[in-house]
Amino acid sequence: MVPRLGDDPKLFIKNLHFDGIPVRVYQPRAPSAGGRKGVMFFHGGGWMFGSIDSYDGLCRYISKEAESVVVSVGYRLAPEHRYPAAFEDCLTATIHFLQTAEEYGVDASSVIISGDSAGGNLTAAVCQALVERTDLPKPLAQVLIYPAVQAVDFHLPSYTQNRAVPILYRERAAFYMINYMDGDLYMMEDVLNGDHVPVEMKMKFKKWLGAENIPDEFKVRGRDLRVMTSHSEDVYEAHKKALEPYFSPLLAEDSVISQQPKTYILTCEFDVLRDDGILYKKRLEDRGIPVTWYHVKDGFHGIVSFFDSGRLSFESGKLAVDNIVSFINGI
Repeated sequence: MVPRLGDDPKLFIKNLHFDGIPVRVYQPRAPSAGGRKGVMFFHGGGWMFGSIDSYDGLCRYISKEAESVVVSVGYRLAPEHRYPAAFEDCLTATIHFLQTAEEYGVDASSVIISGDSAGGNLTAAVCQALVERTDLPKPLAQVLIYPAVQAVDFHLPSYTQNRAVPILYRERAAFYMINYMDGDLYMMEDVLNGDHVPVEMKMKFKKWLGAENIPDEFKVRGRDLRVMTSHSEDVYEAHKKALEPYFSPLLAEDSVISQQPKTYILTCEFDVLRDDGILYKKRLEDRGIPVTWYHVKDGFHGIVSFFDSGRLSFESGKLAVDNIVSFINGI
């Protein structure tokens, strides 16, 4: 059943399907002199939770404040639908929008891909997949809000420092990833220990995941200095999807990274995924991609969902959302 959409004096809001993928389109009512910007939005929720409805307030706000057409994607969720279902749905919806943007008053060369947490993962993966599509306009930018971009190292400083910080615990992050990839939850401790990554691949990935890539200021609260040299072939076979670039976008080849669009990355200090964003920022900048970075020093994972939640609102969440809007308005 299609949910009833609350009236909004400033927006036209429609539930549609883009090539079979459910989406909600937010379109400003005010006339525009030229083509507007378009914003694809992929919600968070560990690939298992979240929905178009749960991000309705945020998408309305972005559409109004950035005077842009926002497309929120209702991709399939795990455990009923495992990787790469969510990625494929987001890619399909994005391609459809790039091909039909003008029908919504959008300049097809001004489409921004965005998402938070698992949605940030899907954003990075979609932008990487679009590199191969020479028949489509290139995204104007990507907005990665505390993205999960690797499932290799769960001993990064942010994972050890914030392992018990709500709302995303270290074990819960691994639980979501293993569910998404259709791995073996009985092997979670092995995955947390890094036994799913062959030693030779650990050495390859070290140039991107090594502690030297993380600024010293993010190590002051202590970190696990363990060098993970163990490996189990059984654990690897059950979780090798974690090493695919569309699952762990940080692991993409330089030739793909170097073709990514202008990027905005938001990280939070008290978040296990903080260093994922920092590491991806460095990878992009090392390949010459302009990155705008906004770090919420008092922020925790999920902060943008609390930008306008009554008594549960956080000022830092509102500042973060407004910073995202400023980036969209400024490009």
